[in-house]
Amino acid sequence: MYVGRAGSIEERLAERAHISFRAIEVGGVRGLDPIAAARNLGRVAQSIGRVRAIIREFQPNAIFATGGYVSAPVIWAGALEKIPRVIYLPDLEPGWAIRATARWATRIAISFPQVARHFAKNKTIVTGYPVRAEFFQTNQARAREMFNLDPQARTVAIFGGSRGAHHINQAVVANLAELARRAQIIHITGREDESWVKAQARDLANVRVFGYLDDELPHALAAADVVIARAGAATLGEFPALGVPAILVPYPYAGHHQELNARFLGARGAAIWVDDAELENKLIERLSDLFDAPEKLSAMRDAMRALAQPDAAQNIAEVLESLGNRE
Repeated sequence: MYVGRAGSIEERLAERAHISFRAIEVGGVRGLDPIAAARNLGRVAQSIGRVRAIIREFQPNAIFATGGYVSAPVIWAGALEKIPRVIYLPDLEPGWAIRATARWATRIAISFPQVARHFAKNKTIVTGYPVRAEFFQTNQARAREMFNLDPQARTVAIFGGSRGAHHINQAVVANLAELARRAQIIHITGREDESWVKAQARDLANVRVFGYLDDELPHALAAADVVIARAGAATLGEFPALGVPAILVPYPYAGHHQELNARFLGARGAAIWVDDAELENKLIERLSDLFDAPEKLSAMRDAMRALAQPDAAQNIAEVLESLGNRE
């Protein structure tokens, strides 16, 4: 059973996977005025009772939470009902929800050993970052064929996350003619910018624009020689699985999580990063730096691939199974 927010992407994905879904009401507290924060805290408190009722009905052997505000009442309710609780932290640093619930976790799974310093040693286990099997199963040649791309031409994928990244889209459109001269493009814009970007690219035969990709996403990224993207947590798992070098543009209003992710990959030679405010002016320059140095691009590909952890999902499943089987 999946417990999450009503109307969310996870609700749609759970339905598609034929997983029972229960909605609860939650809201953030950081950056809000005191009245709104208090109201959302009240919703969290009410949701604890709702989740306890769900637990008693469903009788789970274990709870798996991936952070975010929706996970907090689930972890607290699970502790009250004495159900083993595993929190997974995909980022390099815990956010508010994980900091607030870590002491009630039975185990805390993390992607990289460097994250362990934030938690009690006896609770923490390094599992790796789980990604869909398709990220490991696709390849560049197959992916380019799927998108009707020249198998030999330089290729760039641009991806701002499931909802897109408007400022990245603006920077790309401002440089689109030059980008299209240097490479063929797969641009995943988010639904809101899809029509606008398609209109700008209508005369460019080697530019493919999509508002959103789901099953095709691993292949869209695998087709690329370089991905231009935000630096969300998925960057730490999906890009290594594909071994695709990246130009990362951390979202400036996400605390400093994305900057940490970008610095982590950059320090390991797998990516370079550009400030959001400088992207429009530096995009072509940074891309040219990589295309003009094929040996550097090859080294980045190897460095990214070295971070891949194909057994991550199995590792997490084994933790859940071992806790869930306890009497």
